[in-house]
Parts: sequence; C-alpha cells; structure tokens
Amino acid sequence: MRGSGDGRGRRAGLAVAVVSLLLALSGCAGAGALGASGRTLVIAIVSNPQMEDAIALADRFEEANPGIRLKFVSLPENQARAKITASTATQGGEFDVVMISNYETRDWAANGWLENLQPYVDGDRAYDGGDFIPSIRESLSYQGSMYAVPFYGESSFLAYREDLFAEAGLTMPERPTWPQIAEFAARLDDPESGVSGICLRGKPGWGENMAPFTTVAHTFGARWFDENWNARLTSPEFRAAARFYVDLVREHGQPGASSAGFAECGTRYAQGQAAMWYDATSMVSTTEDPSSSEVVGKSGYAPAPVLRTPNSGWLYTWSLAIPKVTEDKDAAWRFVRWMTSKEFVHQVGGTFGWNRVPPGCRLSTYEIPEYRRAAEAYAEPTLRGIDQASQQNNISAPVPYRGIQFVGIPEFQDLGTRVGQQLSAAIAGRITVDEALRQSQEYARTVGEAYQEDR
Repeated sequence: MRGSGDGRGRRAGLAVAVVSLLLALSGCAGAGALGASGRTLVIAIVSNPQMEDAIALADRFEEANPGIRLKFVSLPENQARAKITASTATQGGEFDVVMISNYETRDWAANGWLENLQPYVDGDRAYDGGDFIPSIRESLSYQGSMYAVPFYGESSFLAYREDLFAEAGLTMPERPTWPQIAEFAARLDDPESGVSGICLRGKPGWGENMAPFTTVAHTFGARWFDENWNARLTSPEFRAAARFYVDLVREHGQPGASSAGFAECGTRYAQGQAAMWYDATSMVSTTEDPSSSEVVGKSGYAPAPVLRTPNSGWLYTWSLAIPKVTEDKDAAWRFVRWMTSKEFVHQVGGTFGWNRVPPGCRLSTYEIPEYRRAAEAYAEPTLRGIDQASQQNNISAPVPYRGIQFVGIPEFQDLGTRVGQQLSAAIAGRITVDEALRQSQEYARTVGEAYQEDR
C-alpha cells in the first residue's frame, strides 16, 4: 500500500503534545488585532526570495483593500515550521494566514486545524482554481477539497554549467544517472580555481539535506520503512545511497558542505563556484537573476538523476492556508487570493523581472510571452519534473507513507532532522556512514513500532 497508514487520532494527539512545548517557547504575538485604521492580518511566512517579493508588494494589497493591514512574521524555514506547527496544532490563533506545504496540508485538514478553502475557490470564477497544475492541486487537497492554495510549486532537477561542460568536452545526457554525475563532478572539480564539481545540501534538517538525499535513496532502491513499518535505514540499498551521497559531497562538493543548505548552495552556484547543483526547480530565481547571479544564461537544466527508477524529482509546494480559528476568514481569504492569483504573477513579473515569478503553480504562467522568453531554459524541465513526480515513478518498492522527498507522517519533522544530523556528521567526517545509519535506524525503528501498534 502507498500513503499514510491509520492511527490518525494518535498522530494528531502526538503532534499537539510535541508542539505545545514549541508554542510555549516561541512567544508568538496575537493575530487579528485591530490597528489604527482597521484590521491587521498576521501572516506567518517562510523567508526566501519569492516570499520577500510578496512582502515588498504588500502595500499594493493594502491600497486595494482599505481597512486591512498586513503584518508578516518572516522566519527561516526550520524556525517558521516550528512556530506555524505549534500555533496551528494547538489552535493558538497567533496567525491569521500560515504558509505550509503539501507535507502538512492533508493531515492538518483531517485533524480539523484548517479552513476548507474550496468554497472560496469555487465561488470566484476569476480566481480560476482549475488553472493550478493538477499534481500540485491534488497534493493540497483532502477528500476532494483544497485546504491550502499554492504560492509556488517545484520538483527537483540538476543545474549544470554548459560552458564548463563544453570546455571539458563533456555532454550532459538527456536522462543522467547518479554514477554519471559523480564522474562529471570528478572531472570538473577544480579547487585551485574555487570551483567544486557539485553542490549538494549537507545542512541537517528534514527539509534541508533530507530532501535531496531521500530522492537519492529512493532511486537507489531504498525506502525509509517497508510496507509493514519496519525501519530500513541499514538496508543495503539505504547504505549504498548514503555512502554515495557522502562520498560525492566530501570528494567533489563545496567547502563546508556539512553546513550548506539550499541558500548556501544557491549563492555558491550563482557566484560561479560550482559546476553542478542538484536541488529544487525554484533555484532558477537565484541562478537566472541578473541582479545577483554571475552565471545567467550559462546553465542547462537536466532531469533529477536516477539509478533504478524512471524518475527521481520531488514534488513540493509552499502554499497558504487559513487556520480554523482565524476570526476574520473573509479578510484572510482576500489576502490569500491576492498572493496566489494570476494578477500577482503579473505584478511580480512587471516589478522585479519575469525570472522572479513564483514558478510551478499556475498553468497560465507558462503561457505568458514575457515569462516564456525569460524561462526558456528551465520552464519545460520544471513542468516535466512536476508532472512526472509520483511514487510510482520514484520509489521501486511499496511503502506505507506518502511523499517522495519526505515521509508523510507528523513524526518526520523530528525523525528526518535527527537522521539529517547524522548524515551531516558523516559529511563532516566526525562519524562514519555506518555509524550514522546505525543510530538513524534506532530513531526510525521507534517511530515504525508505534505505527505497527496501530495496525
């Protein structure tokens, strides 16, 4: 069977218990306050370039919606997740709108923590909910209704410097394999010139190094749990994937790899200090941004490398949801609608440049002439990656969980981060891969046994 198992009540209770402590420590301010000129919506958002563009355009929303003021709580991903999870799970009411992903949406909807947005979507023909990319829309739906709407969507692919490949006499295959990528990285690694063969995340975190690594593990034939919730982190397949990943980044990756995440790899690649970078398709907002990138127009974009599976790219979306306890849901929806609308896409493109448009969300975005010109190198690989991302294409054996680059259970926030710490320590050379996996297996075994009790 594929997808998450039963025991939802136990998992909901566990989530509340875990995040209650986080909430006590987070010190969130109250939401829905009355400002000097009307209502203030408090919006919890993840800090990255696309979200920062939205914050910069917020005055346009306020001008068009007199009486509504916006207050953003913008935090790095790991911190934002802790605050948002804590507040939403305990129904604390600190935020009127929250940024979540397809990892959380279905379980949170089933737990009754989120407002059903389908009536809002269906009641606004101009909003055009049918314009969302189908796989993205489905990943944010529970029992046929959307409980979050996407701000941007992504799969993963490989960016590579076409100029460096040409100089070295190398050709990127249409469907590269990981062994081929390792060979290219060895050929292109040039420490004397400050150019690493590849950049891969080593920074610990279930949403940091575990995202790319889990896609590698799956295409190597590994899985976190078998269909009976037995932990499989010391299996031959998982061990082979971990050794490959650690060896590749240690031998031909970036300096300080154990502490490098998406942002650090993005900076390094954009500054011309890496020949390849495997990561989220949303990287193009960094790699193709003339204001900050030195490699604009020099990159090719290949599908996520594979080994045993037809595909290896992930499926992920940052989206906006309204907690069930939000008082003024109509005002909250007006903001959510604005930030996820077709009009917003044009506002971003016209203000910051079309390479900064939130990608992988609306089909109509890919029909805009200006965007098509700006995204010529990466639009089609992005759409193809999102369309082909499925467990059937990406995982070679049955698993009891949903997700491709994550395990879709509440405990994975903790489990994935713990395993990520072990992998990061192996990259840093503080422990061996086998030591990392033995400890990781114990973490996973405890989680798996709890699900076995629910069967």
